[in-house]
Amino acid sequence: MRRTVLGRFPAGGPRGSRPAEEFAAARRGEGMSAEVVMDLEQDAYLVVVPRQPTDRGR
Repeated sequence: MRRTVLGRFPAGGPRGSRPAEEFAAARRGEGMSAEVVMDLEQDAYLVVVPRQPTDRGR
């Protein structure tokens, strides 16, 4: 599954701070199917949405 990254947030934020979760919740409030995933190599949280198929053949 291909996804589009909407935001990138460092994993080492202050205790109790969840900026990636808050950002994703705001996007879901706008009707997007945003979710938070962890990028272990970059030590960051990513807010992603599924990439929509394009209608190139029509």
